[in-house]
Amino acid sequence: MRAHRPTRAAEHDAPPPHARQPRHPLPARVARVAVFAALLVVCAAVAALNAMAQATLSPAQRAPTAAQRAVVVMTVNGAIGPASADFIVRTLARAAQQHAQLAILQLDTPGGLDTSMRQIIKAILASPVPVAAFVAPGGARAASAGTYIVYASHVAAMAPGTNLGAASPVQLGIGGMGGAPGAPSAPATPGAASGAKAGDSAAASAAASASNNATDNASTEARKVMHDATAYIRSLAQLRGRNAAWAERAVREAVSLSASEALDQHVIDLIAQDPADLAHKLDGREIATAAGTVRLATAHAPLVYVAPDWRNHFLSIVADPNVALILLTIGIYGLFFEFANPGFVLPGVAGGICLLIGLFAMQLLPINYAGLGLVMLGLACLIAEAFLPTFGVLGFGGIVAFAVGALMLINTDVPGYGIPLPLIAGLALGGAAFVAAVSSVALRARRRPVVTGAEAMVGSIGEIMDDGLQAGHASADTHADAALARSPGTASHAALASGWARVHGERGRVACEVPLAAGSQVRVTARQGLTLTVAPLPDAPPPPPERGRWRSRRAHGEPAHEAPQGEQQGEPREQHQGERP
Repeated sequence: MRAHRPTRAAEHDAPPPHARQPRHPLPARVARVAVFAALLVVCAAVAALNAMAQATLSPAQRAPTAAQRAVVVMTVNGAIGPASADFIVRTLARAAQQHAQLAILQLDTPGGLDTSMRQIIKAILASPVPVAAFVAPGGARAASAGTYIVYASHVAAMAPGTNLGAASPVQLGIGGMGGAPGAPSAPATPGAASGAKAGDSAAASAAASASNNATDNASTEARKVMHDATAYIRSLAQLRGRNAAWAERAVREAVSLSASEALDQHVIDLIAQDPADLAHKLDGREIATAAGTVRLATAHAPLVYVAPDWRNHFLSIVADPNVALILLTIGIYGLFFEFANPGFVLPGVAGGICLLIGLFAMQLLPINYAGLGLVMLGLACLIAEAFLPTFGVLGFGGIVAFAVGALMLINTDVPGYGIPLPLIAGLALGGAAFVAAVSSVALRARRRPVVTGAEAMVGSIGEIMDDGLQAGHASADTHADAALARSPGTASHAALASGWARVHGERGRVACEVPLAAGSQVRVTARQGLTLTVAPLPDAPPPPPERGRWRSRRAHGEPAHEAPQGEQQGEPREQHQGERP
């Protein structure tokens, strides 16, 4: 075996032996693993020493002193919803972990969703940290759901110039709940009853009976909701030792109180100017919590203001019914464009993300599933309009279903959680524009001539080839096909001339009732099998003369020159001087 020797250039470029770096005895990979293991051992040792130090401390030493424990202040402005409920629940859990003395919930709300309100109240009742509900600043209110939260808190306080109350449950569903519970029906007119006929009286009594049944059903539902809300706020008032009678009036009669009136009627505990004043006034008070009785020392405690983080902002945006409906619409349209044009990727990815976020928002909101079904059906009809030849029927039906479903979508009348009519109208008009564009494109495509298939041959222009069309040269099959392809009224005994023609760049067998010369322009009138029936074009210009010695003679009917005998046998012909090869 021949050994490979380096070239002189390689020997010249190679560094001298004394300049080469010595190889490390330990591989680099093993060295990195050893360093990483050493760092893990050091971290474990530090954690163990910290745990041992904490274990040696007494409980009194581990717990912060009363002066060190802060007062957590959280502010909620606007309607009570999933975002505000998540913010309050997580802030109370963090306050319990940090051993805060007090959590002040500053409220300014017109009300909110029943599910979110009950979630907040459950967190307040189970909190080991005392919670003080503070209606502030001046001009704020705690209406509807805010009144329940104030009653559930360990301490109820208000700032001057604020009010609370109007805690009646609002309408749920579509179409209302009927009249107020126990509302009397309209009295009948005595004169009308005395002057009516027997048949009219029977019809009127039947209609009145049906109306009374519908009213009774609606009144029963309203009474159920009213009694449930009354019992809930009464239980909260009894738990905190506040005015239960006024709480029931706030639910049944939707009454409200100012700050001073609420203090006089023992609805709240005190009036304060701001959170710092409230913390100073609560100093030294004992409060019973789920973890036991707590004595507050908040005179000099630091105030820690907690602001909503990105998660709460995201939930507040997504949980808006308007945003949820827009996300659903964008998601459906994005998936449609992706399926209609595979490979774009961006519409499919964006549509899938928007659709999933919209469905997540629908899960947070009190939606009517019938309305959601109508919205999805309307969007599906709008998409099907682009694939099915309905010429707008499915599209406009989908617009109607979408609009009705959007009106029924949100199952509550809580302020801030309704879908405005301009948004529904805008989305419906956008769908109508989409349907109109798709229908116009479909109609234009329908009016276009056929350009492919057998139907595209009829009406096409062709040119006669070879020796033209001559009578008597057609086969039996050609005569039969052409006779079937001829239009009605054509004489069946007429002789057919057949030949070849070029139509659409293809060579095909044609038949005509009159003989035609080569180069004549013809129009295809019918097709039967592989034979085309043609008719001459009377106004067609004569074919241009073909260039070249061989083509010009064939065009005038002269026989073409035969090739020399040597060329026919494959022998090369001598090239004369001046002649091109």
